[in-house]
Amino acid sequence: MSSDVMPNSLLPLYPHLLLGGTRSGKSRHACRLAEESSLPVLLIATAYASDSEMAERIQQHKLNRPTHWQVIEEPLALAATLRTVLDHQRLVLVDCLTLWLTNLLLTDHGERLAAEQQALLECVQDNSAPLLLVSNESGLGITPMGELTRRFVDANGRLNQELAEICPRVTWIVAGLPHPLKGGNL
Repeated sequence: MSSDVMPNSLLPLYPHLLLGGTRSGKSRHACRLAEESSLPVLLIATAYASDSEMAERIQQHKLNRPTHWQVIEEPLALAATLRTVLDHQRLVLVDCLTLWLTNLLLTDHGERLAAEQQALLECVQDNSAPLLLVSNESGLGITPMGELTRRFVDANGRLNQELAEICPRVTWIVAGLPHPLKGGNL
């Protein structure tokens, strides 16, 4: 082992980025990691029920998570919320960055999206407290036809790349199975 490579056991655990496709099991895996941490858990949920189908999805997530977890619903001001809640006494789980980004794109007038993304990146980079970030990997298909969808895929891809660069741990979830991409075995 070269002198500039740390053994996996000495690598920082957090922040930890979990990526996967829709229904890949990324949220379930993140919840398992949160429970296994033995720390109190604070979930920051970024979704809001814009229609009955989304309301049903949110309800299913509520049924699948432990009832003793504290929950904050924050669809837009994620970095500001994180800065007030991150500490080493609890684990913060953000589920999910994809919906947060979508919310910003749908309400964006140009500058807010960039400002919120930059604030999130700075918050994550400055953090070593227990933090799990869940995000969809949306760039595996064909180039979408619609300007808004292309903007979303581009913004999501850039955000995931920038987070993966600064997070010491990155895990790709496929069919419910974790595949460490960065930071060792899980």
